[in-house]
Amino acid sequence: MRELRRDGTPPGNLPLELDTFVGRAPELAGLAGALDSARLVTVTGTGGVGKSRLAARAAARCAPRDGVWRVELAPVRDGEFVDYAVVEALGLTDHTTRLPRETLLAHLAERELLLVLDGVEHLVGACAALAKDLLGRAPGLRILAVGRRPLGVAGERLVPLAPLTSEEAVELLTVRAAQRHVTYGCEDDLDEGRGELRELCRRLDGIPLAIELAAGRLGTLSPGQVLQRLDDRFRLLTCEDGTALPRHRTLRTAIGWSHELCSPGERLLWARLSVFAGPFDLEAAEYVCSGGGLPAEDVLDVLSALLAQSVLTREESPAGVRYRMLDTVRAYGADWLEATGDAARLRRRHRDWYVGLATWCELEWFSPRQRQVAARVDAELPNLRSALEHCLADPDEAHLGQYLAGALWFHWVGCGRLSEGRHWLEQAVRLDAERTAGEQSRLKALWVLAYVAILQGDMVPALAALQECREEAERSANPTAMAYAEHRTGCLALVTDDMPRAETLLRSALHRYREIGELNSNVLMGQVELAMARAFQGDLPDAVRLCEDVRQVCEDHGERWARSYALYVLAYAAWNDGEPARAHELLADCLRSAHRFRDQLGSVLAVELLALVTLAEGDAAEAAVLQGAAGRMWPSVGLPLFGSAHYNAPHELCETAAREQLGDERYEECVRHGARLGRREVVARALRRPGAPGSVPAPRGGGRRAAQEARTAKPAASPTRKGGETAG
Repeated sequence: MRELRRDGTPPGNLPLELDTFVGRAPELAGLAGALDSARLVTVTGTGGVGKSRLAARAAARCAPRDGVWRVELAPVRDGEFVDYAVVEALGLTDHTTRLPRETLLAHLAERELLLVLDGVEHLVGACAALAKDLLGRAPGLRILAVGRRPLGVAGERLVPLAPLTSEEAVELLTVRAAQRHVTYGCEDDLDEGRGELRELCRRLDGIPLAIELAAGRLGTLSPGQVLQRLDDRFRLLTCEDGTALPRHRTLRTAIGWSHELCSPGERLLWARLSVFAGPFDLEAAEYVCSGGGLPAEDVLDVLSALLAQSVLTREESPAGVRYRMLDTVRAYGADWLEATGDAARLRRRHRDWYVGLATWCELEWFSPRQRQVAARVDAELPNLRSALEHCLADPDEAHLGQYLAGALWFHWVGCGRLSEGRHWLEQAVRLDAERTAGEQSRLKALWVLAYVAILQGDMVPALAALQECREEAERSANPTAMAYAEHRTGCLALVTDDMPRAETLLRSALHRYREIGELNSNVLMGQVELAMARAFQGDLPDAVRLCEDVRQVCEDHGERWARSYALYVLAYAAWNDGEPARAHELLADCLRSAHRFRDQLGSVLAVELLALVTLAEGDAAEAAVLQGAAGRMWPSVGLPLFGSAHYNAPHELCETAAREQLGDERYEECVRHGARLGRREVVARALRRPGAPGSVPAPRGGGRRAAQEARTAKPAASPTRKGGETAG
């Protein structure tokens, strides 16, 4: 099933071109031919030669059924995170304990798409293993790799990229200079100016990055002045490294020449900015890079100068304006930073900024800025990962690694990153357990780890982490950790159908929260979970009272994530009370919020219950379609409906009634149709206005009785639980 964007084009994430693409017609044709004839194509060439730009241009001309997806690997420092980067680029969420490779294989198995792996040279082994595995098991997949080295995989088609021709190089330099309002068009000096531009491009070997850097200087220097200064630089460095490839020496020389033309403040900022692992914003640059000869109030002006010289690029993102440094330019700056002896201090400042950012985001998660916080953390993930790596590599900073991994709980749990969160949390709690035992940071990492494991359906590790958290909290007399450990133990009891114990633990945890004055999204989720326990025990009025209270607190604070789960419970109660129209409205609101946060658990629970509500509105076929869609989503969430008879009851009731109305053949046909829908299609379909009330509404009170009967009945085999993966 082809999932289209609103404008009718296939999905994908290729960035839009922000400036003119110059030349390369033969190379584009050759690359297009290679992509037609081979499933793995690698564009190779020296740094700065334009590999990424050419690959993006060629990929944009492809039209595979399921789109073109680009994975930027430059910020990835560890091969272990290549799979995570691809999962992230495809927009997949997976709450289970599956490895990200398994998630990718499930998603790509029946899709036709082009995957662009950009920047593979420092991760060749990991990228080669990934490409071999994916191509061997996903017949509709093609991969376009971009790097200085080939992957070395059987069947790989290499497309070496040479520098620009003389005419193309001059055109690029002229176009980029014109973008800076520098022109060379007067009749008197056109020939002389063109000659100088041609010679300048020749000395730069037609390497696009070097030409871009030179163009950045043409606002203040004439072509002749640039050429003279560059000639001096070439003479100085001709013999600096006789073993280096000539074009590599040319690029290093061009970057070094541009570096020398920078003011001392610009060189200093260039070096310090290399500490960022990915895009960064102005506030981060001001904090991390200021001091020691560069006042914070000067950073903006110096950064603007580097931007004008093409050392930095500017980009728009959902989190606002951000800046990035090309990997080759960043590596040059990193060498200078090491040479200054200031690298360790800058890495500590980088770590401190992102620990502070995580702290701020955790607080702001319980506010009207929840969606902005989600976008901000998404944008900052490369730098947050770098900060986590820095903390977890040093035993003396174990407590900071535990703190940072725990502070990001809302991102791991609320924004579809359980698998990555568990990776960091498990590393964090293993670090120096004796030294950090009883510390708040370790206790928090333990209960967050347990929360993640519960949502993944991995109950044994969850119970072990909760027991350790509770024992350490008792020894250190930590009431906050005690409250969270008890809360999550109650949550575990809820999803394993021990309702009396769940109610006891959750009530006790909520009492502890009140005693210490704790109020946040976690506390509200505890109240929602208590409401579910009451609802499953038949006390719907109490469940409604608890969730209406949560809803009001969320409205007061602008909280949307916990609110979506409260709406789910209220919709369950509305259906039981014979009000399918109200239940549909509540579930649409619930699903809208869950989808925006990429909360796959909240989304699939809403779709499951919406199927039953749709049946009550009289559309059995659409109910079966939604059940099929939910069935496809569950493998990326975990055990369907937690393996819980209570959560499963609405599903069983819906399936039984829909089969009776449609007949087995028609029901199965609708389920298969739903299973072919992508995630965005499912959400769009579920959010459309329901039809008029149908012929089989749930009678007042009848839904509750039917659900109770379904809980005691032997579950029927359900095709909606088989296979599949959510669309990205």
